[in-house]
Amino acid sequence: MNQLRLDPLTGRWVVVSTERADRPRAFTPMAPVQADLTRPCPFCAGNEESTPPALETYGPEGQWRGRVVPNLYPAFEGSDPFVVTNRGPVFTQATAGGIHEVLVLSPDHGNSWSMLSDDQTHVVMAAIRDRIDAHSMIPGLRYSQAIVNSGREAGASIEHPHGQLLGMSFVPRELVEEQAGFARFAGRCLLCTAADAEEDVGYRVVYSDERVLVICPFWSGSPYEMLVIPRSHGAHLHHATPADLSAVGTALRTVLGRLAETVGDVAYNLVFHSAPYRAPEPYHWHVHVVPKLTTVAGFELGTGVLINIMNPEQAAEVLNVRVPANARG
Repeated sequence: MNQLRLDPLTGRWVVVSTERADRPRAFTPMAPVQADLTRPCPFCAGNEESTPPALETYGPEGQWRGRVVPNLYPAFEGSDPFVVTNRGPVFTQATAGGIHEVLVLSPDHGNSWSMLSDDQTHVVMAAIRDRIDAHSMIPGLRYSQAIVNSGREAGASIEHPHGQLLGMSFVPRELVEEQAGFARFAGRCLLCTAADAEEDVGYRVVYSDERVLVICPFWSGSPYEMLVIPRSHGAHLHHATPADLSAVGTALRTVLGRLAETVGDVAYNLVFHSAPYRAPEPYHWHVHVVPKLTTVAGFELGTGVLINIMNPEQAAEVLNVRVPANARG
């Protein structure tokens, strides 16, 4: 039976319509990222001269394990303050100052997040924390968005696993809507409550340990969508403890590996949501995992309502990672 489910983070409805999975080619096959694989990869070890000088390098000198470099094609750049200009009754523009960086996850071309060692996931999460912290010190910037696009369908233009960090002078609508969702929720934190409720029922838990819970949320808008929730409440990723950051990195590695085992080599987006730098509570930082298995079509574009052809209970049952009891605390 088809259902409407409400996403309490954004206030939007999603449709769960499992019968649509019976359509021919319901899931989108993954396409190659780069057409010309003979060109040297700018993110591989030994090709450092192909990128601008690194902003941060992690690892022993001469043998880096992670690098952060300026994006050659930035969406935001410059130190211009956020100034809105009205050029007519419906023509409003603003300066797009900010910073746009690339985080190379590993010197190894074939090491996607699901293949990283524990130590390497710690490096990646530390780099995300450090760069958001650095952005927060830049006058005029208000929010940082960290993302990983894996696969062409997810927006990647280079095959070598990498992420992006964008510091911007405004707070985007998605974050404003999530902040409103936390503010609307009566009682304690929305995601702390969701984590407790999901563990109580157990239907949608994918992974659980003493520091992290991963669920296929009740309001999933796409097949195998996951939400990574640190158990320790905190609004800002860049204020999280090293132990919590490492645990989130390891949980992501585990569930992405399980996704690859279950569904195959699929494109996906990782979206790290942290409160704007100076925003007060309520908020709880988290990570969205969105596999790109279906295409957003006219209905979704026209209404803003997503259609999920796999209910999250079924997805969680397929993805569930059995964690030893002693690892759950």
